[in-house]
Amino acid sequence: MKSARGLPTLLIAFLFAGAIATPVAAKDKDNVPESSVSFVVLKDDSGQPIRNAAVVLHPVNKKGKQANTGFELKTDPDGKTHFDGVPYGLLRIQVIAPGFQTFGDDFNIGQPNQEITIRLKRPQPQYSIYGKHDSDSGSTSPK
Repeated sequence: MKSARGLPTLLIAFLFAGAIATPVAAKDKDNVPESSVSFVVLKDDSGQPIRNAAVVLHPVNKKGKQANTGFELKTDPDGKTHFDGVPYGLLRIQVIAPGFQTFGDDFNIGQPNQEITIRLKRPQPQYSIYGKHDSDSGSTSPK
């Protein structure tokens, strides 16, 4: 019976310790350095800017797993966009634009100001294992 009476006291002690530890953990989280990251999205073949490309940002943890949260930015007429307050560390960047191959890669953010240039390629011809390949046009024809 004596141990059952001590349970509420123990529970209160744990809750009190958790209430004190939470602000300390939040304070340490706030000390993570942040970066202002600028993006430029260009056509690979001509170097011209791509307007309204979607730039999707996902933080990546130390195990390489992408976070469920993220941000989507759109490029301006000059193919540029930026985001302030990106924490230092690995950032998975995906760029999507109609008429171009989707781009995806991980970048290490470790400077107060960082610029990332991304060149998007046009889609490549597709080949089929079921047809005869015409090497000049990249198309297939049935056997």
